Amino acid sequence: MTTILPDRLTVGVEEEFLLLEPRGGENAPVAEKVVAALPEVLRRRSRREFRPSMLEMVSDVCTESAELAGQLLVNRRAAAESAVAAGAVLVPVGATPVAERFPEPADDARFRAIVAHYGPIARDPAVCGCHVHVGVPDEELAVAVCARLRGDLPIIQALAANSPIFEGADTGFASWRSAQLERWPSLGPWPHFAGFEEYRRTVEALISAGAMMDASMVLWWARPSATFPTVEVRVADVCPGTGDTVLVAALVRALVDTAAREAVAGRPAPVLPDVLVRAAHWNAARCGLDAGLLDPATGRAVPAWDAVAALVDRVTPALRRHDDLDLVISGLDRTRREGTGATRQRRLLATATVPRMLDRLAALATE
Repeated sequence: MTTILPDRLTVGVEEEFLLLEPRGGENAPVAEKVVAALPEVLRRRSRREFRPSMLEMVSDVCTESAELAGQLLVNRRAAAESAVAAGAVLVPVGATPVAERFPEPADDARFRAIVAHYGPIARDPAVCGCHVHVGVPDEELAVAVCARLRGDLPIIQALAANSPIFEGADTGFASWRSAQLERWPSLGPWPHFAGFEEYRRTVEALISAGAMMDASMVLWWARPSATFPTVEVRVADVCPGTGDTVLVAALVRALVDTAAREAVAGRPAPVLPDVLVRAAHWNAARCGLDAGLLDPATGRAVPAWDAVAALVDRVTPALRRHDDLDLVISGLDRTRREGTGATRQRRLLATATVPRMLDRLAALATE
């Protein structure tokens, strides 16, 4: 490839949040009221979500992680205040923790079309993710990057696991969101593609088969964005705190940067068996960082924190280019001490009811 990459790649983040009733923790369908109560300058950072009990807040395109952190914190605080004004609480958890009494989508023609196409799957309880966009200048390179991320994204998934609770009880999964999303077609690890043209033809075939309603329903854990000149990584649950989100974003940007430079240099992408990549994701969703992670390249489990350390070692040059190395090291040290979001939820649940746990998570989200 002859693409010239800038020294620093841009990054942007989309965070999805649940709006919950403050007493019982059930989903509250008040998103329109929350958006209306946002300061006008921040409404442009809000996005209408599939469920009226969900709110998405997005960052601008950033180059510095400190800038990203500041924007995310402003977004969260404003959205939390607006949620209270609408009679709800804004909670960063990856899956509906108690119940969703109103499973219909928001009043939108496209959302109704999705329900008509996918049926009961589209009425599953709401889930919330953290989507990281990293600037990549052309489509061919974006496809090459996605191919090189296949073995790394289970580690990001484990690090960001933040949805152990469903129907008021511990599921045994660190990321129930990941398990819940398995029913959607065209979701999961990025498939093998020789290049952008094969990717385009495959998407067209999946639309013809009905597995995708349209090209926007490419839901693989990494994908070339349909809207922006970016690679979008969608594997993470929404993170409990701003620092957790910035840690995930910094690592994803470093992974994309490393993969892009390898592709431009002509290094072949690793060929990993689909069955092992899927198994690595299932294992990451089940265990988070509390057990071994499957290495899809070897087919063997390795200690989770050894896998994290190996990933950081490999992307350290990219972290240095973006001045993110210290941020990542300190963020991982904090995660090792405090646990993933799933671990923190379980710790709170050991001494509190689910509604009290959710209240505490809402308070911590804006610190």
